[in-house]
This record gives sequence, structure tokens and C-alpha cells, in this order.
Amino acid sequence: MSENIKIPKRIAQTVLNSLKGGVVPRIGLPYITVGRKNEIEALLHDVDIIQEGGASCRFIVGRYGSGKSFLLQTIRNYVMDKGFIVVDADLSPERRLQGTRGQGLATYRELISNLATKTRPEGGALTLVLDRWINAVQTEAVQALGGNADDKTLAQETDKKIYAVTSSLQDMVHGFEFSRLLSAYYHAYLDGDDITKAKVVRWFRGEYSLKKEAKEELGVNIIISDDDWYEYLKLFAVFFRLAGYAGMMIMIDELVNIYKVPNSITRQYNYEKILTMYNDALQGKAKYLGIIMGATPQAVEDRHRGVFSYEALRSRLAEGKFSKPGTRDLLAPVIRLEPLSAEEMLVLCEKLSQMHSALYGYERTVSTDDLVTFIKVEYGRIGADQNITPREVIRDFIELLDLLFQNPGTTLSGLLQSDSFCYAKSEAVSDNAQGEFAEFEI
Repeated sequence: MSENIKIPKRIAQTVLNSLKGGVVPRIGLPYITVGRKNEIEALLHDVDIIQEGGASCRFIVGRYGSGKSFLLQTIRNYVMDKGFIVVDADLSPERRLQGTRGQGLATYRELISNLATKTRPEGGALTLVLDRWINAVQTEAVQALGGNADDKTLAQETDKKIYAVTSSLQDMVHGFEFSRLLSAYYHAYLDGDDITKAKVVRWFRGEYSLKKEAKEELGVNIIISDDDWYEYLKLFAVFFRLAGYAGMMIMIDELVNIYKVPNSITRQYNYEKILTMYNDALQGKAKYLGIIMGATPQAVEDRHRGVFSYEALRSRLAEGKFSKPGTRDLLAPVIRLEPLSAEEMLVLCEKLSQMHSALYGYERTVSTDDLVTFIKVEYGRIGADQNITPREVIRDFIELLDLLFQNPGTTLSGLLQSDSFCYAKSEAVSDNAQGEFAEFEI
């Protein structure tokens, strides 16, 4: 069994509340990460390639509650520790990759709003990143001049270094205007012009709706739109690298919301955008950029409405002849999540039990035998081998822990034998279930 680890109460509270509510916490994941070792290693291999100037595009496929979002958050936390900028968004009816009423731009705005770094993991870090870049350039200029330059010489040296960054972006699509705005932000920063700074940030966030307004306020003839928002993410990825970060990771979950779009032409436009992003990553058109998308199996594999209804994507993403459950190719573009084993769920429940007792300050009473019994009950339900998900097991277990804490005279075995659990228990002690757990060891 694992050792007790001191966990800050704020983190423990957030983790337990999030999991009980069926959502993935943004903090504290290392304390409860179980399994997924091979999937994590495969994704971290991509991270090394991105740092060297490459790009990657992956799809994490699993049923609701299977751990897609958990895996995405785990990678998110890891890459931020490695110096990456991370932007993430969940698709919804209002947020797609492409749309006729601004749904693509809405996704871009959500991504930029959630822009996060190691020092600002909760998001909203765009202004912080821009200011940090300017401070770093000024420091480099001072060092280059030996620290003895006057204000005018220092300003000239800083201007040269800023220009070196902006000019290297100008060959990219929309790079000229992007560079002009970076330069405008820099000069507004030097002049203490917070109004112009705010206007540039507003433009970067995609909040200008009229080209005329952007022209009058910032002198640029374009605005970020539904059609070209992804091009600006590619620009940001290169800029962030030049600003001292390792690269940029884009995480888009809930692709199922494209699958649910009733209009077939709209779905095809969205899948075409996915194809563009995928091709850019594999053909070297994007640099320092990683893309990870989360989807359900149906949203990917359905030939009528899913990703595979777009033949160009199906031919690129379909599984090969030799991949099968238990021996999946984790270097392929699509990573299909296998269910967590009963043993892995047992370890997770033990971690949660320790976290719960430490948070509420009581002597842990749930024994190893209690944990085994609980796992047997959960995995013994009819169809559990195909349908049970970590989300369901975790929510049940945290509920049990809460009840045990609030009712000191209650035992876990007593709760498992109650009416609400009896249907599961009767299946758990069936011959099949007993056979499944005959070799179950701790």
C-alpha cells in the first residue's frame, strides 16, 4: 500500500469536490494519478519533438467518464512545468472549429481566455506573457551593453531585439500585422500608455468585430475571424518560443459537439478544419505547436456523422490491421483509452481514502479488505466489464467516504449491503465475478 503523503487542505478539498461533482480538478492531479502510464509517455514523446521546433496532433478517444479529461489535464500540468504555454477549450453548441455565426471565433476567444503558464495556471495569462517578454528583452539589452548605456542607447538596443523577434514572424500568414501589433504593445509599454496596451490585447483576444474599428484604433486592416483564427494560434506558438517559452499546447475537448451538429455541411466544414490542423502538424507547416483533441468513440468512428464521415480524415486516422485492445499503437494519431483495471481503481480509491481522512482530520477506518469489497461490488455489476467508468466508481466511493465520516457508527460493509447497493452486490458474488477476482491481490 502507498505511504501517506501530506497534501495541502486547499488542494485536497478541490480534488474531492471536483471528482464528486464528476469533473476533473485543475490542481492536485499528481496525488491521484493512476494508470495511463503508457499513454502519458506517448504524449510526452510529442512534447520533446515540439520543443525542438516540430508539431504534433493527437486525438484522445474514450467514452464519457473514461478519463479523457483527466489525461488532458495531466498533460496540461506537465507541459506547463516544462515551460509551455497551454490554451484549452471545450467545444459546445456555441463553440466549434468553424461556423456561420462566429462559433469558430468563440472557440478562439475561449482558448486565449484560458491561456495559462506555470506561474498563472488558472488562465488569463496573455498580458503577463507580453509584459514578461518585454522585461526579458530589456534585460538582455542591458547585458549586451555591459550595463553602462544611457537611456537612449538602451532604447535603441531594445528596439533592435524587439525587431529581431517581430521580423521573424512577418513571413507567416498574417505575420506582418501580428508583428505591428506586438511592436505597438511594446512602445505603449515604454510610454506607460495603458489604453493602447489594452486595445492591442483586445485585438489579440479576437474582440474586434469591425475592421474599420481596428483600423481607426490600431492602424491594422484586419481582425481575427471565424475563417483564420487558427493561423493566429500558429503565430502565437512561434512568438511564445521567441519570447522564451518552450512552445504552445492547444487542448480541445468535447469534439462530440461537432458530431451533434444537425447540418451535414456544417459538420464537414468543421472536419475540414481538423484536417487542416492535422496536416499542418505532420507536414511541418506549424512549429513549436502541439494539438490534442478529446472525443468519444462514436464521435470519431461513426461513418455518417463522425470524424470518419470525412474520408480524408478517416484514411489518415483509422486504426491499422494489427492494433487491438491490449496492444494498441500509442504512436498513432488516435490514442484509444483502455478501461482502468480493477487493481488500478483499487489504488486510486486508497489514495482518495487517505486524502479524505487527512482533509477532515479523522483516523482512517477503511481497510484494504473494505476497498477490495467495494471494487468487487462495482466491477461485479451486469455489463461492468464494458460500461463501467472511473468517473462512476470515484463518485460512488467519495459518497461512501462522506457518509462514513458523517455517520461514525456506520461501516463500509454495512453501506454496501444497503438496499441501494444490493442489486450490485448480488451480481458481485456471482460465479463470474468471483472468478474475475480470484487472482485479485494487493
